[in-house]
Amino acid sequence: MEVTVTKVTPKAEPSQDKPENGVKGLKYWKQDLVAGLIVSLVSVPLSLGIAIASGAPPIAGLISSIIAGLIFPFLGGAYCTISGPAAGLAPVVLCSILALGHGDLKSGYGLCLAVITMAGALQLILAYLKAARFSAMFPATAVEAMLASIGLLIIAKQIPNFIGHPAHAHEFFGILAEIPGNIMQANSEVVLIGGICLLILFTTGKLLARTKLRMIPPQLLAVTAGALLAQTFHLDPKFLINIPADPFKHGIVMPNFVGIFADPTLWWTVAGCLLTLTLIDGFESLATIMAIDRIDPHHRKSNPDRTLFAMGISNILSSLAGGLTIIPGGIKSTTNILSGGKTLWANFYNALFLIAYLLVARELINMIPLAALAAVLIHIGYKLCEPKKWFYVASIGPEQLFIFASTIAVTLYTDLLWGLIFGMVAKLLLSWLYSLQSTLERHHGHGPVTVKTLYLEFIKLFRNPVTSHDTVGTVHKIRFNGPVVCFNALHVQNELNKVPAHVKHLRLYFAPSVGLVDHTSASNILAFQAECSRMGHLRVEIIGLNLLKMHSKDESCMRHAHMNGWQHRKTA
Repeated sequence: MEVTVTKVTPKAEPSQDKPENGVKGLKYWKQDLVAGLIVSLVSVPLSLGIAIASGAPPIAGLISSIIAGLIFPFLGGAYCTISGPAAGLAPVVLCSILALGHGDLKSGYGLCLAVITMAGALQLILAYLKAARFSAMFPATAVEAMLASIGLLIIAKQIPNFIGHPAHAHEFFGILAEIPGNIMQANSEVVLIGGICLLILFTTGKLLARTKLRMIPPQLLAVTAGALLAQTFHLDPKFLINIPADPFKHGIVMPNFVGIFADPTLWWTVAGCLLTLTLIDGFESLATIMAIDRIDPHHRKSNPDRTLFAMGISNILSSLAGGLTIIPGGIKSTTNILSGGKTLWANFYNALFLIAYLLVARELINMIPLAALAAVLIHIGYKLCEPKKWFYVASIGPEQLFIFASTIAVTLYTDLLWGLIFGMVAKLLLSWLYSLQSTLERHHGHGPVTVKTLYLEFIKLFRNPVTSHDTVGTVHKIRFNGPVVCFNALHVQNELNKVPAHVKHLRLYFAPSVGLVDHTSASNILAFQAECSRMGHLRVEIIGLNLLKMHSKDESCMRHAHMNGWQHRKTA
C-alpha cells in the first residue's frame, strides 16, 4: 500500500458507460492489456524491493504480485486497484520475521508465512462480520502518523542497501546510530547508483507528467538506469538481485505451522504479529481503495468488505506459496489509471506478464542492483512522511500535531501496534477533555466536576449524537445534540445511510449541546457534502457547524462549542 496517491486527471468517459468487472469487463481487454503491461514494469522493481525490505527472498515479492493478479480479479471488491506486496507492510513483516525467528531471518520467514495465513483467515472472518465499517472509528491523524512512521522505517531500513554496507541493528534508532560509521565504509559505486536512481525518481515524475511520456513509470526509468550503471561498473554480484535458475523449485519457502504449534513460547509473539499484520493490512487496504476511488475517472465505488474478503483469500494463497502479504497498491493502481486500465482484468494481465518475466527474463532481473531498489523504496517512504504532511497536520490544529508527532515517536520507539494504540488513546483523552470543557462553558462553569460528570462526558463520545430526524416532502432533517467524534462515526454513517432515496435536500443541524466535532468527523461530513454536490442528486446544507469555535483556519479542523457563538446567534 502506498496510500499516498499521485493526483491524476485522466479523461473520463460518459457517465453512463461505467466499466464492470467479470465477463462484461473483457470488452475492454485492449486497454487493460496495455495497462497491465505498463503496471508489470512497475511491479517488478516494487515487488523485488519490498521482498528484500521485508527480509524475505526476492522471489517472494513476485509470487505475491502474481497470486494477487490471478486471484483478485475474480473476487472483486474494487475496479481499478492493482494488488500485491505492500511497502507499508515491509517493516511489520520484517519485525515479525525477526521476532518469530529470534533474530534469524531464515528460520523466522517460514514461521511468519504461517502467521500471514492466519491473518488471511482472520480477514475472512472480519469480512463476514462486515467489520470494514469499524475503520471509520480510528482517528485520521493517528492513522496518518502510522503511515508516516512506516515511511521513516522504510527509509532507515533501506540505507544499508543504498550505501552498500550492511547494518547490524534492526531497530530504527539503532540503524540511525550506525549510519555515520557505515558511511565511512560505504561502496562509492553503489552510492552513486543509488543517488542517480533517487534523483530520477524525484525529478522525472513531474517532468514526464507534462508530456506524452507520462505513462512511463519513473520506477522503471530508475531501475533501468541502475542496471545499466551496474553493468558499466561491473558491480559485485553481492550488490545485485539474485533470482535462482529455477525460482519455482528452489526459491520458494513454505509456511512452518509445525514450528509455531510445537513451541508454546512463541504463542504470545504469534498473537502480537497476527494482530499487527491484520490491523495494518486492513487499514492500508481500505485507505488505498478509498484513495483510488477518488481518482477513478468513472467514479465507481469499491466495496470495503468485499475487498477485505479478497485480501483474505489472496493472503492465504500467497503465504501457502511462500509469498508476502497482499493489499491494493497506490503506486501501481495510479499507474493503471494513467495507462488507461478499466477493470481488474488489468491486474490479471499484470500477473501474466510477471510470470513471463520470470520464465524468460530472469537474467535481466538479476542485473538490477539492490541500491536501485533501495532508492525506489526510499522514495516511497519519503512520500509517506514528507514535510508537507507535517505542515498540513499542523495547519489543522495544535492538538492534531501533538497526536501526530507523539504517535510517530511512540511507534519508532516501540512498534506500529503500540503506536496506533497510543494514538487512539491520546485522541480519546483529548476528545474527552474538550467535550468536558464545552459542557462546563455552556453551564458557565457552575457545579463541581464529579466522577459522574466525567463518566457521562466519556460515554457521550461513543453514543449516537443524532437525537431526531424527520422528512417533509423532499427535505430531510438530521439534528445532532451530542459530540460528533470518530468514536461514534458508525452511528453518523448509519443515520446518513437512512436518508430516503427521494430526498433532494438534506439539512444537518448542529445544536449547542453538540459540544465537540473532531477533525475526523468534520472531514467526513465535508467530504460527504462535496460528494453529494458532485453527484448532483442531493443538496446537503450544514447548519450550526460554523458557530462552533474552530481550532484553526482549516475547514476540517476540530471545533468545540463556546457561548459567544451561540449568544450571537440568538441576538442576530
